[in-house]
Amino acid sequence: MTRLAGRLAGLRGRGRKALSTFITAGDPDATATVPAMHALVAGGADIIELGVPFSDPEADGPAVQAGSERALANGTTLHDVLGMVAAFRAADADTPVVLMGYLNVFLKMGYENFCGAAGEAGIDGVIVVNLPPEEAGDFKAALCSHDLDLVLLVAPTTTSERFRYIAGEASGFLYYVSYKGITGAEHLDARAVGERLQAMRPGLGDLPVLVGFGIKDGASAAAVARHADGVVVGSVLVNTMGNVGGSEIPARLTAQVRDIRTALDTL
Repeated sequence: MTRLAGRLAGLRGRGRKALSTFITAGDPDATATVPAMHALVAGGADIIELGVPFSDPEADGPAVQAGSERALANGTTLHDVLGMVAAFRAADADTPVVLMGYLNVFLKMGYENFCGAAGEAGIDGVIVVNLPPEEAGDFKAALCSHDLDLVLLVAPTTTSERFRYIAGEASGFLYYVSYKGITGAEHLDARAVGERLQAMRPGLGDLPVLVGFGIKDGASAAAVARHADGVVVGSVLVNTMGNVGGSEIPARLTAQVRDIRTALDTL
């Protein structure tokens, strides 16, 4: 069992909702990322999703796009991201770290080269936003050979048949995109998410489902988590990375995450 799968299984066994938090590596500068990761854990994050900056993140809204632009302006590369995770692992051997990015950067490095380096750095899996499951065979094989998970995405527009297929190809967890659109939008409908997940639950087996897009605070997190195994929070945290002074970032992140964690723990 991978570290990611083990963490989620442990949370489910305790009846606790998972909280996955997203920031972009190298945003606003290279020195901010590792302290921010520790701050997220201090606030109660169970999983860290670390964005690999990319110039054309088509699924992301203004906040995450701005985070990528700041990181790229600092020259952040995939090799730098691996180094940040390795530095994080020097003090935290337990919290799962999942890289979230676009296929281009992984292809450029090469699947086997990336997976070997990712395993050594302490990464637990990847979310590749623009990788169709039907085309994921080679990457998935390389990931599996290094005990890394391939987290796949589904959306409200995913058909029932395709939902079951993607769930069968995914590992770690299934990422449910809560609405049609980009990250950080304002049209989250927790009731619609619940209805859709209830209809699809029989085809999931034991695979956990985490819901992302549009979750901004404790109230929205709790509303969605009633219907899922956990939530993913991103844009509001990326905004903090970009808008708060460097020395204040860790404390602000911890407070934000703690509020969401507290709300989830009331369920």
